[in-house]
This record gives sequence, structure tokens and C-alpha cells, in this order.
Amino acid sequence: MRLLTFTTAADGAAARIGAETDGTVLDLGALAEHAGVPLPYDLLSFIQAGPAALHTARRLLDGDRPAHAVHRLEDVRLSAPHRPGKIIGVGLNYVEHVEESSRSLDTDKDLPPRPVLFSKPATAVTGPGAPILHNADLTTQLDWECELAVVIGRTAFRVSEEEAYGHIFGFSIVNDISARDQRRSGQWFFSKGQDSYAPFGPAVVTADEIPDPMALDLSLRVNGVTKQKSNTRHMLFPIARLIADISSGVTLEPGDVIATGSPSGVGAGMVPPEFLTPGDTVEATVELIGTLTNPVVDAR
Repeated sequence: MRLLTFTTAADGAAARIGAETDGTVLDLGALAEHAGVPLPYDLLSFIQAGPAALHTARRLLDGDRPAHAVHRLEDVRLSAPHRPGKIIGVGLNYVEHVEESSRSLDTDKDLPPRPVLFSKPATAVTGPGAPILHNADLTTQLDWECELAVVIGRTAFRVSEEEAYGHIFGFSIVNDISARDQRRSGQWFFSKGQDSYAPFGPAVVTADEIPDPMALDLSLRVNGVTKQKSNTRHMLFPIARLIADISSGVTLEPGDVIATGSPSGVGAGMVPPEFLTPGDTVEATVELIGTLTNPVVDAR
């Protein structure tokens, strides 16, 4: 199932959860009301409700579809799927990115023996089509990183690699925006945690729709020019290892997001370096999930 958070002109500011199929968005809340069954109206609550909510949604999609519950994709406005409780980023998780980072960002040239982890606050989340804020008073080195996002579906604490996939709800895209000149004594929080630095979406695709998340093409374009192109099979630490490592000491809760790392091709690694400026458009694409598009705007 391909799940979206959307608004229509009639809704005003009321965001709703929808399922997209063949260019059509089906309003799951409206379907539930029509069928007289309970269902959460927002995606985070839907994830937290567990398998029962998914089962109900699938039954609704097979039932009657009143006209007011059916929208053309082009007629709705998408938001970020939800606001995660935690966004855990993974640094240096593709071998070629380790090399380019050691050359351009003064990180260690050796492969990390364990996942390199950092966090982004929920306030960094922004949705498809929403602006990435470029504040030249804070950065002249605004960079991009296309990443597969893992959305947690079941609470995970001290789970093994063998158990890890049973805790996944689905997958999405995060563009790990970074102000390279705002790293502070090696700490990445302000560099990566500013408002709008976590574009997220355009959808969450449930785990059953992704046969092998470790074999997905991903790419990123700036103004139509490809900057990144790789496949998730090149991750240094695969998804199961990441979940096991993080949950060894941090409880992962339903709706939490793991941004699994970026391949090579970031702006800081270009010769000469390239960075985002107001007026740019960034498109991050992951196979079977879609494309997350965001403009860069002047935020001063």
C-alpha cells in the first residue's frame, strides 16, 4: 500500500491519510466513515495502531468508493507523511561516500567499524514541494543527500538482525540536507538539524510492497542534472544491522524513521565543490517509492 498525507481545497488545513493507486488518491478516513468502521485519520496514528489498521484499510480499498473519497493525484496537495518521534541518520554508510567524505569533509578515511549515527529533530521535517530554506547568514555550503528511509512499525528494543524486518512498517525517502560549514567540533546536529533539512516523502510504501529494500536504485538531481546514482545493495551496514545496532540501546517506536545513509555524489565531494543556492530544485528518487521534489528558497 502506498500511503500519503494530503489536503484538498475543500479540506482547508485538515490533512488526511490516503492510499494512492494508479494516479488516484483514496481518502481512507472517508472510506471508513462510509463503511461505519473506525480508522485513524493521520498516518502516525495509523502506524501506531498496528496490523489491525492495515487490515481495515485493505478491506476498505476493496469495498465501495463514494465519489467524495476519490481524488485525482494532481488535485491534492501532499504533505510530509507524518512527523516522526525520532529521525536517526546514518553517516558514511556507502563505501564510496566514505572515500569522498574523507577527501572533502575531513572524516576518517577508514571504513567505520560500527554505524555512525546522528539525529535530526522533528522540526527539520518538510514535505514534497515544500521549500528547503537557504539562509546565507548561516551557510554557504548547503548540500544534498538522497537516502532510503525506513519507517518503524513495531517497538524495537534489543532486537536481533533476524528479527529486525518484523519491526518495519514501510519505506520512504529522506533528503538529508546538510550545512557543511555548520559542523561544530565534529558534531552534526546543527549542520543537519535546521528547519527544512529533512524533506520526507512523498509517500510511505508498506513493507510488503518492497520485495528487497537492499536492491533499490536511488538517485538525486539538481536542476535536472544527476548528481547521485547508486543502489542500496552498496550500503556498508544493511538495514537489519542498522535496526539491531540502534535498538541495542535506543528504543525505536512506531513512526520513527531511520535515514539509511547517502551514496557518493554529494556537493562537497564535487571538484570543485557544488552547493545549493536559492532557485535550485532538488529531486531525490528511490525505486518503487517515487520522487521527492523540493525547491530551495532564500530564507534570510
